[in-house]
Amino acid sequence: MKVTLANPRGFCAGVERAIEIVERALELFGPPVYVRKEIVHNHHVVEDLRSRGAVFVDELDQVPSGAVTIFSAHGVSPAVRDDAQSRGLRIIDATCPLVTKVHLEAIRFAREGYTILLIGHEGHEEVEGTMGEAPARMILVTSKADVERLVLPADAKIGVLTQTTLSVDDTRDIIDAIRRRFPQAHLPKRDDICYATQNRQSAVKELAPFADLLIVIGAENSSNSQRLKEVGLGQGIPAYLVPDHHSLKPEWFEGKPRVMVTAGASAPERLVQDLVTRLRELGARDVQEHIHVTEDVRFPLPAEVERPGPARSHS
Repeated sequence: MKVTLANPRGFCAGVERAIEIVERALELFGPPVYVRKEIVHNHHVVEDLRSRGAVFVDELDQVPSGAVTIFSAHGVSPAVRDDAQSRGLRIIDATCPLVTKVHLEAIRFAREGYTILLIGHEGHEEVEGTMGEAPARMILVTSKADVERLVLPADAKIGVLTQTTLSVDDTRDIIDAIRRRFPQAHLPKRDDICYATQNRQSAVKELAPFADLLIVIGAENSSNSQRLKEVGLGQGIPAYLVPDHHSLKPEWFEGKPRVMVTAGASAPERLVQDLVTRLRELGARDVQEHIHVTEDVRFPLPAEVERPGPARSHS
């Protein structure tokens, strides 16, 4: 068996930043530190932080008044921010800056009187937060069929936003459908798409012709991990999404000598290395890294947890 590790894979800058915010908050303020929702969509990351004193809650009514509370990387609506203020919580915002950028665009569109079409997945935390910025003016669009069902004047003033964890390829057909129905629509810029989502998907596409099988490490509730699996399937190779090496099944590899491995943006590198160890046990003799593009993005930390010194590694 030959194993090729797609690069980039795993943690993106927004995830690195969110995890570091929780770690520094625990160091500076001591446990418990409360986190609304999963800080990122990965069970291993969440359990590691929980073991150090982070308390994960679904809603803010589970947080004691005045407690240090962190918003997850996916962002929150203004209603959640108002609720936090009314409860006297000490908030640290770990929202990914790319998500914040989309929120600001939603606010601008709403202020200028646009009807906003948000391309995304219903129920995803990022979508819920973005929708909350202008609920009366925003419509969630999940497919081309949704675009066709829109009841809007042909000359409507329309702005289009996208969930950041979708790639250019994920949104292309929907944007084309919007463009056909509403030629005047203000379409999203390419840099509204998360660089990490696009890079990870592009790396899989580049390697797909040389692979018989794709393994994606990531959580079931991770949007970008699910998309990586779909990219592999779309390239005509079997693809499996697994939380870690324990989920591998030896029969997957029968007659599949060329295996590609990648990881969603919330999956730590140690899970990849554990999986490689398991693949060696299953017969891998050649493990290589393929670099599609080098990422050097880094987002600054919020002032509440900023301190001098180099950033820590989360691998």
